[in-house]
Amino acid sequence: MVMTDILAHVFRTFMSQSDQRRELDVPPLPPEACSTVLLVGERSTSRSVLLLAAVTAASQMGMRVMFFTQTQIQSLPVTLQKCVPSLSPESLKKIKFSYPRTVEELLQQVASLHESPNTSPIPPSLIIVDRLEGFLRAPAGDSHSGFHSGEQSCAAHLSALLCDTAAFLTQVLQQRASSSAPCRVIASFQSERDTGKESGGPSATDRILNVLDRYFKIRCTLDRDRSYEAAAAGLQEIWNIYLSGTGIRETSSTKNCDDKPHVAQEWQLFIFPDGLMEFKLI
Repeated sequence: MVMTDILAHVFRTFMSQSDQRRELDVPPLPPEACSTVLLVGERSTSRSVLLLAAVTAASQMGMRVMFFTQTQIQSLPVTLQKCVPSLSPESLKKIKFSYPRTVEELLQQVASLHESPNTSPIPPSLIIVDRLEGFLRAPAGDSHSGFHSGEQSCAAHLSALLCDTAAFLTQVLQQRASSSAPCRVIASFQSERDTGKESGGPSATDRILNVLDRYFKIRCTLDRDRSYEAAAAGLQEIWNIYLSGTGIRETSSTKNCDDKPHVAQEWQLFIFPDGLMEFKLI
């Protein structure tokens, strides 16, 4: 099977009924353009999308997933249970959860994936990191509040290691003629704007995002729609999803001047009162 962008596959799989009935002239992004994706937005919604991506990759695409997060996952969120009500235990076994507490532990565990071809017959083809900002911030109770003093260099080091590890695992998967190649990385990051703590000047998260954008080819931004129309629709939440970054521009530049780039750059996420999630192409 030819692999497509994971998030685009998720959006299409859980598309609204009206979009499913019409033919969409939006071909998938090439694998090289979407090997690294940064999901920027509110924490709980980002985690739901990350978990949905992990479950979709494992259950529908047969991929092995490595999921790093600081917060223990006791059970799947209601939104995920609504979207995938009949998830099989075999699919969940393809997802390995790891809970590093610090950025040092995360760096060590990501680096150890270079040894996975020696310890596992099939290495992971999707690496997910939940809440990068949690790893880059000083621990609770530390005398220094906010981010580490070297947060930008730390963000660069971690991002470079994730990209290097994905490139290494891609080579391994290709050597084994695996249909799961290439290995991809999806990470989430919550900016100060998403927490409502944004100040007037450039924030620490702005500086970190500038660093992350150098390594992650596509940024997927979740922006909540707080308009009256959204509330009047009877939905619990509506989120606008914007795809941007060098991966999008590289794909667009390959088109002829007279052609419009067929790239899905904007979607909407509808979260219903019962927890069901649907996506719609804009």
